[in-house]
Amino acid sequence: MERGRLDSYLIEITAEVLAHTDPDTGKPFVDVVADRAEQKGTGRWTVQIALDLGVPVSGIAEAVFARSLSGHVDLREASHTLPGPVPQPLGEKDAARFAAQVEQALYASKIVSYTQGFHQIRAGGDTYGWNIDLGAVAAIWRAGCIIRAAFLDRIRTAFDTRPDLPSLLSDKQFAEEIGAAQDDWRAVVATAARQGVPTPGFSTALAYYDALRAHRLPAALTQAQRDFFGAHTYRRTDREGSFHTLWGGDRSEVSTG
Repeated sequence: MERGRLDSYLIEITAEVLAHTDPDTGKPFVDVVADRAEQKGTGRWTVQIALDLGVPVSGIAEAVFARSLSGHVDLREASHTLPGPVPQPLGEKDAARFAAQVEQALYASKIVSYTQGFHQIRAGGDTYGWNIDLGAVAAIWRAGCIIRAAFLDRIRTAFDTRPDLPSLLSDKQFAEEIGAAQDDWRAVVATAARQGVPTPGFSTALAYYDALRAHRLPAALTQAQRDFFGAHTYRRTDREGSFHTLWGGDRSEVSTG
């Protein structure tokens, strides 16, 4: 993977933390840090606003919920006896290959995260009439935001080239890259599930990607169920309008508008 695809600063920080030894115990530093993540509220606000806008930011939401779950120590301690798979250790060769697959999964999930974030910004702009230049947003972040990732330069280029770009995944280069990473991405998610290791970020990002690819989603069944129990109506694929089936009667269909 060429330089710049992943935030090198983040990688450096991660490497430094993982390599650090706790001077008091001699144990790896990360093993003596309490696994209870805190948050200042930015992620929570982002998800709350996304719900108001009706924008799926599932990757960001899972990151917030993962932090929240980590803080419920009593709930986690009460669940330690839940059954799970027996972890299977990887040999040195397999571990090296898996590490490379994780890198691809991280990159693909990163694209999805930015895709969802910029979708939310655009939706907010459309809702409130802000006329936001997404390319300029990426440039501003690159210049002085806490993110500052070199990756933002490519996002700026994508939106500057095509201001009406509906999604980063609609950009040819990003689509090709995430497509090339998908096999490793799927392998990582599958391996984590078999090992009993939670990977909500990778998993939900992959689900989002597959949902965008799908020609049909299970929402068709959801709409039919909603009509059955609450007469919420549904739309059809073969004609305009909304409809309701008389489920408690002869099951004929009536137009509702």
